[in-house]
Amino acid sequence: MTEAVFHVFRGDAKGGSLQPYKVQVEEGMVVLDAIHRIQAQDAPDLAVRWNCKAAKCGSCSAEVNGKPSLMCKTRLDALPLDQPVVVKPIRSFPVIRDLVTDVQWNYEVNKKIPPFTPKKDAPWRWMQEDIDRVQEFRKCIECFLCQNVCHVIREHGVKSGFAGPRFFVRVASVEMHPMDDLNRTALLKDEMGIGYCNITKCCTEVCPEDIHITDNAIIPLKERVVDDHYDPVRKIFRLLSGKKSS
Repeated sequence: MTEAVFHVFRGDAKGGSLQPYKVQVEEGMVVLDAIHRIQAQDAPDLAVRWNCKAAKCGSCSAEVNGKPSLMCKTRLDALPLDQPVVVKPIRSFPVIRDLVTDVQWNYEVNKKIPPFTPKKDAPWRWMQEDIDRVQEFRKCIECFLCQNVCHVIREHGVKSGFAGPRFFVRVASVEMHPMDDLNRTALLKDEMGIGYCNITKCCTEVCPEDIHITDNAIIPLKERVVDDHYDPVRKIFRLLSGKKSS
């Protein structure tokens, strides 16, 4: 065993600071193991959110050495233990206490998305590639790491009129389904603010489920919004026919 030093954020919405803890590190440990050891030996009141410890519940999101990660998936043998391991709560959401943040806003955004609405009297037949495309989006475990690194939310604090990458994935899961009968491009343009995204791909880089958020969800949705609302030929057709934008 070796000894490592962890600097863990302790505090609440009013403020806080990093507190040092020494942890005996064993082979195979992850950051969440170290946090549990700190709770058991030094700080039983340390607040942390976790559930499955299998990288499937999305609960233990944090920033480890400045990188948004799942603590249960971040191995200690992949970190430089000759210097302190810094563990902080995800930055884009208000701190409740210690490593626990308030992510309630995300669930309010989710309520705005119309659910899957199947086409009427249509045969349920589609290509395998269509199945693969929507199944990828359904792997999301709602860890909200992508929301945390999104510069629109993180750097600019835009939460009114912007949904963030997790919910662009959520829209893509129904909008791109071959049997869905709704058009959500007006929602994406006006209420979800997809135009704010400048496709830096930082959300894709931190996704623990390896979802290609930018390439497979955001860019195709942006193209649909452009086709529906900015294409000059379609605009002229709408003007001549008296139809409104979808």
